[in-house]
Amino acid sequence: MNADISVCIATYKRLDRLDALLGDLLAQHCLPREIVVVDNDAQGSARAVLARHQSAQSACPLIYDIQPEKNISLTRNRTVALASGTWLAFIDDDERAPPDWLASLLASAQAHHADGVLGPVLPVLPDDAPAWIRRGSFYDWARMHTGTPVPANQLRFGNLMLKADLLGRIDPVFDPRLGLTGGEDGDLLMRLVKDGARMVWNDEATVTEPVEASRLQLRWILRRALRGGQDFARHFLAGRLQPPSLRNRAVFFARALLQLLAAGLLSLLTLPAGRHHSAYWLGRACANFGKLSVLWGWHYTEYA
Repeated sequence: MNADISVCIATYKRLDRLDALLGDLLAQHCLPREIVVVDNDAQGSARAVLARHQSAQSACPLIYDIQPEKNISLTRNRTVALASGTWLAFIDDDERAPPDWLASLLASAQAHHADGVLGPVLPVLPDDAPAWIRRGSFYDWARMHTGTPVPANQLRFGNLMLKADLLGRIDPVFDPRLGLTGGEDGDLLMRLVKDGARMVWNDEATVTEPVEASRLQLRWILRRALRGGQDFARHFLAGRLQPPSLRNRAVFFARALLQLLAAGLLSLLTLPAGRHHSAYWLGRACANFGKLSVLWGWHYTEYA
C-alpha cells in the first residue's frame, strides 16, 4: 500500500529536469499516493513528460493540470487543490530525490510529532564552475540536527512535507500577490508557525539541485540576495517575525542601513583575500539594500 502522501510539483519549462525527478519519485521505497504536477506553461509543455511515465500498471497515479497565468503562488495553490493525501510533500521541478526521501520525511514527522518537516537541498555545481564560486558556498543553506525546530528565518520550500489539513483552513494558501516576486513559501510557513504549527528539520532527507550555468554569475547571486532581503522585510512588516511596532520598524531599518554600509566596506577590504570573500559581503550589502527598498515600494519580480 502506498503512503498517504501527495507529492506536489509546480513546473515551468524544465522538461528534462522534470523527467528525471518523476523517475526518482516512481522509484521511492515509500511510494506516494499520487504525484500532482501543475504546469505554469500555458502551452502545456510538460504534458508529454508525464505521459512517458504514466501507464495503466503504474502503482502511483500522475495528476496533471495547467495553470496558465504566470504566477508561482497560483500554480502551487492548484497543486494543493488537486492533492488528496493526508500529507503533502513539496519538491522543486529541478531537484533529484534519493529512493528513501519520502520514507525519511514521514518517519521524521511521526517520530517528532511534527506538522511539517524540512530537509536539505544540496547544490550540485557543474565541473566547469569557477573556482571562486566553489569556494564561496553561495548556494548552500543552513543545516541543523534532525528534530530541531526550524527558525522562522530558515523556513522555505524545495524539500518539505506538511499535514494537508493545515492548508485546508487557509484561502488562499500561497499569496498570489507574491507570485512574481517570490517569498510566497516563507510567507505561508511563517503564518502556519505563528498559528502553532510545529516545523522540524530532518538532516537525512536530502535532495539535490543542479546549479544552472546562468546562476554561476555574481549578478545572479546579488539579485537573489536582494530578493531575499525584500522577502525578509515584507515578512517583518506583515508581523511574521515580531510585532511591527513603530519602534521595531525604526530599529529594523536603521540596522539594515548600518549593515548595508558595513558590508559594502567589507566587500572592498576583503577583495585582496579572494573574490569569493568580496562577493559574500556584496551579497550581504544587496540583502540589506533589499530590506530598505521596500520603504519606497520596489519589488524585484524575479519570476516575471
